[in-house]
Amino acid sequence: MYASAVKLRGSKVAVREFFCNFAKQRSPIGGSAHPVGAQSALRYRGQGRSGRRHRAARNQKYDTTYAQRKTARGLLWGTLSNGAQQVLTLVFGIWLARMLTPDDYGMVGQLAIFSLIAATIQESGFTAALTNRPTVEHRDYNAVFWFCLPLSVTLYALLFAAAPLIAAFFKNEEITALARYLFLSFIISGLGIVPSARLFKSMRVRERTLSNLTALVVSGVAGIVLAYRGFAYWGLATQTLVYVTVNTAMYWIFAGWHPTLEWDFKPVREMVGFSSWLLLTNLLNHVNNNFFSLILGRFFDARMVGNYTQANKWNFMGHSVVTGLVNGVVQPIFVATADDVERQARVFRKMLRFTCFLAFPVMFGISIEGRELIVIALGRKWLESADMLMMLCVSGAFLPVVSLYTQYLLSRGRSVVYLLGLAAMVAVQLAVALVMYPYGVTAMLVPYVGVNVLWVAVWHVLVQRLLPVKALEAAADVLPYLATAVGVMGFTYWSVEQWQLLPVWALAAKVAMGAALYPAVLWCCGSEMLRESAAYLFKKRKKDLDHDDNSFVFFTFDEHYVVPALVAFHSLLTNADRHYRYRLHVLYPGISEGHVSV
Repeated sequence: MYASAVKLRGSKVAVREFFCNFAKQRSPIGGSAHPVGAQSALRYRGQGRSGRRHRAARNQKYDTTYAQRKTARGLLWGTLSNGAQQVLTLVFGIWLARMLTPDDYGMVGQLAIFSLIAATIQESGFTAALTNRPTVEHRDYNAVFWFCLPLSVTLYALLFAAAPLIAAFFKNEEITALARYLFLSFIISGLGIVPSARLFKSMRVRERTLSNLTALVVSGVAGIVLAYRGFAYWGLATQTLVYVTVNTAMYWIFAGWHPTLEWDFKPVREMVGFSSWLLLTNLLNHVNNNFFSLILGRFFDARMVGNYTQANKWNFMGHSVVTGLVNGVVQPIFVATADDVERQARVFRKMLRFTCFLAFPVMFGISIEGRELIVIALGRKWLESADMLMMLCVSGAFLPVVSLYTQYLLSRGRSVVYLLGLAAMVAVQLAVALVMYPYGVTAMLVPYVGVNVLWVAVWHVLVQRLLPVKALEAAADVLPYLATAVGVMGFTYWSVEQWQLLPVWALAAKVAMGAALYPAVLWCCGSEMLRESAAYLFKKRKKDLDHDDNSFVFFTFDEHYVVPALVAFHSLLTNADRHYRYRLHVLYPGISEGHVSV
């Protein structure tokens, strides 16, 4: 009966109502004439304080189960959202790139760093600050809304006035009007900060997914129509405005919240300490990811910025798959093993090998296939971006490794160390780019890529202060996969180029040869990582994924196998509609089996 009530209503309200009904059914005097349902419940749990304790514990258990089921739905919708957005962005991006020119993309790309910095200041980390508050009231949301909206208007006014200066910096007067038009998105997005935070706080991922996908489709169609009508870069700017407008409007519809005319900024002052570090970190990340466009726009032209923007987008699509895979699992693992540093070191090294095992073949593969990808998808007018893509993918191969190191620092609460390391890297990259720009774009990109790769050693030094993993041990984990990937992809590139094939056939040959040779070489070399992954993928060792009790998502540490997180998440999502409990099998050597609730 109790289980039926929970199943029908699916919330903690049902639990309370059910026990209230039991209380009403109990006889107020004598207590001997209980209805049948109450008698069975009392026989099962006992009377008096003991019964109340059992009922309270059961209430808490089913409240937890409800939250866990909500998290499962969030994971499902979040995964669907990310996948659908990647596909739609790719489709609309290819369509628009074939209709427009690198100069059109360069005009908008020159303003990207200003848009991102202003948007970061506008949001100021309040979404994360609101999410991390134990309890959030209307006054908290209201304070953030009335703080962010005037800030958005102020930022737009400043950038409106600075638009001629931005145009003078890039030596292009057309940027003045374009900047003033594009920066209108700040005011619109300022209206959506609080509704977005409210949906995020309440884990309403489905509503956020529907908002994002609807905005993406509507804005993509608008951009294509305007490009077809000859609006060039104005169509790209309008696409951004349409996306922000539709997304914000749907956030308001789903959030069910509205501000009130109350001017109490005390909650904002309480959140500034938390959000300020996020603000600085996000600013540095945006500068690191976009300062190259700034330099290219200043010393070269919009066409070069457009080519770089396109190459960087494809590079991001490649490494973000592996980076997202790593980020999705390492934080809970590091937290779970925090009480045993030696065990955590073994976990870290296993994850390092797994990251290199995936990232190097993916990114070096994209590097050797970049020319064919660009020609087939975008056309020969984007050939310059193909050369840039080949170089950027080299640094992109190491970004998942960097992410592993930085995620460990964050899991140990060393956000200041992470911030300082990132700031130093940005300073070095900027200095090198300014020194090398007179020698051309290639001369700028080569040292830029080199700094990204060599900075892995800096991140290792920072992590080594907290974790007993020596530099030689890390090199022993990284170099075998690096050498194999470089050797296989280099041989594949040289071999296919000798055949002088058409782009379509050359792409197919490179993909087939690289995909066959990389695991074959690792297998011949006796790679433990490959054998463990293959054993799991082909189900040579079966794991029980379903359990009778109502717990949620677990990481199982096993000393014999390593299971790719992608497979683990697939297991979770495949069973998400049928079960309360799942196990993500993340396997590490020398670690006894245990469970960590997420």
